[in-house]
Order: sequence, then C-alpha cells, then structure tokens
Amino acid sequence: MKKKRLLSVVVLSLIVCLCMGCGKNTSGLKRVRLQEVAHSIFYAPMYVALEEGDFKEEGLDVELSNGNGADKVMTAMIAGEADIGFMGPEAGIYVFNEGNSDYAINFAQLTQRAGNFLVGRSDNPNFKWSDLKGKTVIGGRAGGMPQMVFEYILKMNGLNPAKDLTIIQNIDFGVTAEAFAGGTGEYTVEFEPHATGIEKEGAGHVIASLGVDSGYVPYTCFSALGSYINEHPDIIQSFTNGIQKGLDYVNSHSSEEIAKIIQPQFAETDFDTLKTIVERYHSQDTWKTDTIFTEEAFELLQNILEEAGVLEKRVDYDVLVTTRFSK
Repeated sequence: MKKKRLLSVVVLSLIVCLCMGCGKNTSGLKRVRLQEVAHSIFYAPMYVALEEGDFKEEGLDVELSNGNGADKVMTAMIAGEADIGFMGPEAGIYVFNEGNSDYAINFAQLTQRAGNFLVGRSDNPNFKWSDLKGKTVIGGRAGGMPQMVFEYILKMNGLNPAKDLTIIQNIDFGVTAEAFAGGTGEYTVEFEPHATGIEKEGAGHVIASLGVDSGYVPYTCFSALGSYINEHPDIIQSFTNGIQKGLDYVNSHSSEEIAKIIQPQFAETDFDTLKTIVERYHSQDTWKTDTIFTEEAFELLQNILEEAGVLEKRVDYDVLVTTRFSK
C-alpha cells in the first residue's frame, strides 16, 4: 500500500515537472518574464498587446514587472530573473563595451520619439529653447536617455548644457514633479502622467515636447541576452508578433479607443486624463508602425551618446541589433 502511495506521489511529481518544463504553464502557454524600465502610458502598444490577448494568441504567457530603471532591468536579465527587457538601447551598448560575453541584443523597437515634456511655471506659446539660457531646470540622470535627448536638443538650439543653464540631476526620477511643484527649479523635464498632473494641479504648464523637437530617436526597444535568443527563437518571434499587433492597433484606432483598452493598466489615472495623455503621444507620432530597429536609428543613438560624452567606443549595428524577427 505504501509502495502504491509512493508511486502515485512520484507520478504526480513527474506530471507537475512536465507541466512546468520548457517554461509552460498549465494552460500550455510558454511563460515569458518581461521587465519594463518604467510603467508609462508612453508604452501604450505593449499594454494593448497584453490587454487584447495578443501574446496569448501567439502562445505566450507574458508576466510583466517594473524594473524602475534600465540598469536594474539589465541586471535582472543578466541574473536570469527576466527573459526580455524593455528599455533604452543605450543600456545594451554600455554592457557590451564593458566586455560581457553574453550581452543583450535588441530585436524589436517600440517608440520612435522621446516621451517626455518640458514643463514651465507659466504658459508660453512662443517658447524657444534659447529661453532656457540662465535658467534652472530639473533634468534626468546622467547617462540616461531622457537627459541625453534633452542635452541633444539644447545643443541643436545653440546652448551649452554645462554652461548656459543649471540642470539639477540629483533628484530621484519618481519625485521630480513633486520637487518642481514644491518650488525647485524654473522648469522640469517630465514624463506622463506627471506632466499632465502638474498642469491639473495648477503648478505649471507643458510648453514643449522633447519628442517633437528631437526628431525620430530609437527611445525604447525590446532586448534579450544572446544566449536566450539562440535557445528560444520561437518565443522571440511570437513576442515580436504580439508587439506588432499592439502597434497595428494604436496606429489604426483613436486615442479614446486606445485609452479604453489600456485603462486596467492605469487604474489610478482617471479616464479623461488617460485619454489626454494618449492623445498627446498619439498626435506626435510616438509609436512605430513596425518593430524594425534600423541602422540609421542605431547610428543616431550612438551620435547622441558621443555628444553626451558617455560612449567609450562605437559598436557595429549587426552586433547589438537583429531584425530577423521583425522582418
């Protein structure tokens, strides 16, 4: 009797192991751990794919987590705690130049413009970037894409970021809007929903879009370690297909329709505010129509990194980017 019970336990254990093997859950979907750099309406196509079941249609069970920073997302991937990372592609360049043998390769691009905005204390419909000369601005972390794009715009408009204005860079990303509302700085560079939040509180006004004024920039991409891509090309292909469906949706539907789909992802944001933010991104051509990360975009990224003084050595496009899944 004891032997029968023992045999039953062994059989049951084998069944459980088989169900968990190859990253599959009990529904037969392949489990994928996706970690994002931040949870933002800026990334609407990805949330559309999640909410519309596009990944499940492709056979994937995508588990989303927030890394709160590109460095943390990259660390999670290297540590085996995330399968796919969503962040600025500059993070992969940094890691490659450090000499890591198993580095992150970008396989799909999502956004093609910066997602942050310049907020001032008063409205200024005639604003010019040269107006920032002699002013104090709350900026971003040194070496981070938000700060580098900001500096890129300043330089394009004849300003020296180090000499012509004061940029505060020691305030945590999550509390810059709070610091500005509390009286720090004359301007601040903010992502949504913080930019709109400042406006709703009456503490400031959105006066310029970094996404519009910097032009097309490969701001955020999906990447995975080379080893993971080699072992799971089917998962990478299915994931890319799901993202493409999300892009197809946002590029063929209204801001209101997009907002309704992603509302569950932003339950703390009222619908009118959500719709306003989606429209702000929608109207400035934020999202790509396909997931192809072009060589031209990659070289522009490296130009921005060089101008910011954070690029030790340029990297060949074919080393850190693959388009085989996008195409």
